[in-house]
Amino acid sequence: MDGSNNTPSTDSSLSCASCGKPAHLQCPKCVELKLPREGAAFCTQDCFKASWSSHKSVHLKAKLSTTRTGTPDETISGSINEGWLYCLKKGQARTPTLPHFDWTGTLRPYPISSMRTVPAHIDKPDWAIDGIPKVEPYSDLQNIVEIKTPEQIERMRETSRIAREVLDAAARVIQPGVTTDEIDRVVHEATIAAGGYPSPLNYHFFPKSCCTSVNEIICHGIPDARKLEDGDIINVDVTVYYKGVHGDLNETYFVGNVDEASQQLVRCTYECLEKAISIVKPGVRFREVGEVINRHALMSGLSVVKSYCGHGIGELFHCAPNIPHYGRNKAVGVMKAGQTFTIEPMINAGVWRDRLWPDGWTAVAADGKCSAQFEHTLLVTETGVEVLTARLPSSPKMFPWLNE
Repeated sequence: MDGSNNTPSTDSSLSCASCGKPAHLQCPKCVELKLPREGAAFCTQDCFKASWSSHKSVHLKAKLSTTRTGTPDETISGSINEGWLYCLKKGQARTPTLPHFDWTGTLRPYPISSMRTVPAHIDKPDWAIDGIPKVEPYSDLQNIVEIKTPEQIERMRETSRIAREVLDAAARVIQPGVTTDEIDRVVHEATIAAGGYPSPLNYHFFPKSCCTSVNEIICHGIPDARKLEDGDIINVDVTVYYKGVHGDLNETYFVGNVDEASQQLVRCTYECLEKAISIVKPGVRFREVGEVINRHALMSGLSVVKSYCGHGIGELFHCAPNIPHYGRNKAVGVMKAGQTFTIEPMINAGVWRDRLWPDGWTAVAADGKCSAQFEHTLLVTETGVEVLTARLPSSPKMFPWLNE
């Protein structure tokens, strides 16, 4: 690395940051950044080089505190630790500066913490180590809708219940002042405590264990250092991998006192999912799901996102069938007993179109207006539907209309 042309230190009382001996050399980068001389002095070139990999993080922290254009310093100060950087290239790159972008609303990305670790004893999906799914993209189940065996269904019940309990744990910590990174930590630790793996973690390089989508974010928001503010709405999307299968759900929550328009948006989105689930049974066309959702959203003057769909789920995270949420869609096929899939409508207060942030994941409403989403993992039964990720008696009471 750079830094071999050390600057002599004039202060003979300094100790080497590496070995503690009297030091007369100064890190040139620390001098340039006007950082304190303590901790930046070295006795020899060898000690400096040996310390470089850990010492350079000091420069990074200094840069973060001076180059966060457009990001309120007071919100981040105290939460930036070693390795907190902005995300780029779908999770494969980081930068210390806020990326340039024609932002659609008032929200901005904040730096993210380093990737959380998963204990060796946890069973992991095939993307956990290198970020690349091996089986999923080439599986026949991308084209054929699997009929699950009773044994697979039982595993999916168990996994989906864990996913519900994990999401409930996240819901309980939501309040103004809490960062989305803290929500991610709760999701990560609750998943591992249950013996599961957080499916999003390193899936196509996604850097976190859940998605946190605030205000105008439609989906795939990356947990970061931003603190939730009074009046925000936030969707938390959780998927758990346990006993070889995935369980996937999400809900949108109110942060403090939310305005009437956002309350209506969230309630309508909840109703869209409920109405869609109510038609699920053998013989129903997959395309009917979108018709039901579209009708209800339009009645409230809202729009339905078209870029992201519900999906088949089981031993694969995403597979057939594809379930669009908008009207006049061309989804193929009919529902059959034993199929498992998600329905997860994304409803926007303004236009349905979306744009992608520079991180390559975060999809936001093109007009910067709020978006809400709800999701369940469903099983088609002989007579109708079983909601595998259904609310439990222990689930926190987050939605006023459920108490009416």
